[in-house]
Amino acid sequence: MQRGALSPVLMLSAAPEPPPRPPPALSPPAPGPGPRHGSARPGPAPAAQGARPGGLPAPAPGPAASPAPARLSEEQRRLVENTEVECYDSLTACLLQSELVNYERVREYCLKVLEKQQGNFKATYRAGIAFYHLGDYARALRYLQEARSREPTDTNVLRYIQLTQLKMNRCSLQREDSGARAQARDVTG
Repeated sequence: MQRGALSPVLMLSAAPEPPPRPPPALSPPAPGPGPRHGSARPGPAPAAQGARPGGLPAPAPGPAASPAPARLSEEQRRLVENTEVECYDSLTACLLQSELVNYERVREYCLKVLEKQQGNFKATYRAGIAFYHLGDYARALRYLQEARSREPTDTNVLRYIQLTQLKMNRCSLQREDSGARAQARDVTG
C-alpha cells in the first residue's frame, strides 16, 4: 500500500453520504390506453361520481370545509390589539431610522396607533415629526404640543416644537412678503 493512500475500509468511511432523496411527488396516475376514435381497446374504469382526478375522494357534502372563525374573548381581542399597536410602533421606529424616510407611512402608522391608544406618547411625537417633514406645520405643532403635555421635559419634543414654530413663522413671512409684492404690482400696474 502506498504511503498516504487510504485503505479500502477508510475510503468507504471517508466518502461523503449522498443527499437524501425528496419524497415522491403525488401526481395523478397516467391514463391507460382508452377507446380512441373507434379503438376496441378497453380504457380505464370510469371515475366514480364525485371522485376527483388522481383518485382522491370528493369532499363530504355539507357545510364548508373550514369552520367559521371562532369569536375572540375580550382578553384575546385586547392582546391582538396590543400586538398590533406594538408592531406599528416598531415599524415607525424602523422607518424613522432608514436613510430615506417615508414620512407618509410614518404618519399612517402613527395615526393607526393613536386610533387605538390616544395617549400613546411615541405615536403622538412621531406623528408630529411626520407632519413636520410633510410640510403640514399646523398639524405637526398640534401633535408635538400634545406630546409635550405628556412629557414636558423631553428635549426632542421641545426641539421639534421650536423647528415647527420657525417654519411656520417663515411661511407666514413669505406669504406676507408675496402679498405685499402683489399689492405693489396692483398699485403700480
